[in-house]
Amino acid sequence: MGTILDQPRYVCALGAMQTVQAINRAIPVIHAGPGCAGKLAGSMAGTTGDSGYLNPQTYPCTNVGEREIVFGGESKLREVIRRSLEVMDGDLFVVLSGCTTEIVGDDIERVVSEFADEAKPVIGVSTAGFKGTNIEGHEWVTDALIRQYIAKRPKGEKIRGLVNLWGTVPSFDPYWLGNIRELEGLLWELGLTPNTIFGEYRGVANLDLVGQAEFNLLISPWVGLKNVRLLEELFGTPYLHYPTLPIGAHETGAFLRAVTEFAGLDRVKTEALIARHEKEYYYYLERSVDIFFENRTASRKFTTVTTAANALGVSKFLVNDLGLMPNTQFVTEGVPEEYQEDVATLFRQFSYGIEAEVVFSTDGYEIHRRIEEEDFAGAPLIIGSIFEKKIARQLGGNFVCISIPVQEKVILHSSYVGYHGGLKLLEDIYTSVYQSFN
Repeated sequence: MGTILDQPRYVCALGAMQTVQAINRAIPVIHAGPGCAGKLAGSMAGTTGDSGYLNPQTYPCTNVGEREIVFGGESKLREVIRRSLEVMDGDLFVVLSGCTTEIVGDDIERVVSEFADEAKPVIGVSTAGFKGTNIEGHEWVTDALIRQYIAKRPKGEKIRGLVNLWGTVPSFDPYWLGNIRELEGLLWELGLTPNTIFGEYRGVANLDLVGQAEFNLLISPWVGLKNVRLLEELFGTPYLHYPTLPIGAHETGAFLRAVTEFAGLDRVKTEALIARHEKEYYYYLERSVDIFFENRTASRKFTTVTTAANALGVSKFLVNDLGLMPNTQFVTEGVPEEYQEDVATLFRQFSYGIEAEVVFSTDGYEIHRRIEEEDFAGAPLIIGSIFEKKIARQLGGNFVCISIPVQEKVILHSSYVGYHGGLKLLEDIYTSVYQSFN
């Protein structure tokens, strides 16, 4: 028997249109009912921005209705693809299916195959909402890009030092763009050349280089594992799976050392790089140490209600860099059962033998009920989405919004990754603390 979910933190698989949009000059072509694109974009992006080269309100869409439900929508899809190629100035067209068109049995793959000889590539992805979430849809879109586009490109020689960077889910992670840029910067400092396909000034040209990278770097507890394994299978490209989003000095240093070891880089140079960053990082912390340790309005315990990537990165930062203690960590994106034990294990690997209990739940009501029963020994620190603001205030605690839905702040270029990202997160946490009693 089905259950009712209160305050879900994800949308349906068609939400993967945001993955397509994040590739510069890529055009999502929606084969679904009217209104899907606008509603999904608003649910995910909100105040973090959902526009760019193309706005979701202007995506090409078949807008299927009663006629297509009765007689099928393949002819209409064929026409929309043809007209899109004529009038849309794009480099790549990705057809995404919705629930209704798959229920009636439209053969999207066959229709897309009819455009194989077009000047601009057209690929198709099954993203019916009843098949999964937008996170799974993100993996399916990436899989389609690999199989239907990258694998069919001429195979070039490996480019020394070129690294494909994977992990973030565009728009679903409100800090996705800033985080990517910060990670790119860290790789540049190591002497590597990062290749990312998402964001401004990235696009099909970067997709064309994916098969020529020396290795793939996945920064995610589980999202993207199937994709990098596929790249290894098709191109023989090894991958480094670094599960923790590096936030602050402890984890960023560990990340830089892991990449250095995997890529066979100069360890001495890496240690000098880490030392230089840590000198600046701890200078800022020392200037503000009284704020952190003389504060009487913040508990030494915290909980997170967010994705596995954010929960793990933030938790390691707060435990390993600040010495806070974790209460239950709630992971909300619907992690598949096959990954849950591996993800839970990562929360048992903090410094000093500290461990955190992990609860995988997509039900906001159940999460908030559990938080009410937690022992915070003072004003709790709750880090999550806008849904957690009310429970934080109810418990007299402090709240920081880091995941969708946001509706709390505008995010343009901010990042919580790296040394600078750790400082930014501290600013946001203790700004919340001060606001709570002013």
